[in-house]
Amino acid sequence: MVKVDVEYCGKCNFSLQCQMLKQFLVEKVPGIEVDCHQGRRGSFEVTIDDQLVHSKLSCFAFPQHESVLTQVRRAEIGEKLETVKEEPIKDCQIM
Repeated sequence: MVKVDVEYCGKCNFSLQCQMLKQFLVEKVPGIEVDCHQGRRGSFEVTIDDQLVHSKLSCFAFPQHESVLTQVRRAEIGEKLETVKEEPIKDCQIM
């Protein structure tokens, strides 16, 4: 079974983003284990089977759900994982 771990920033209110990714993956991959947990400020870090495949702290973007799914499928068959594609953050205002 593939395990996906998502660390998200609670202060930034990224919990909903994590739950949306979790729901998407659970619908596509029955039996997958997805753990969402609050972590560092500004984070949205996605790890598949202990390998980091996305870091919002590094790229300042969220992961594309389909790209995460592609990496989950690769993990299922034992292929090498790659960094997921980014989804630019829209409607963000810096005050």
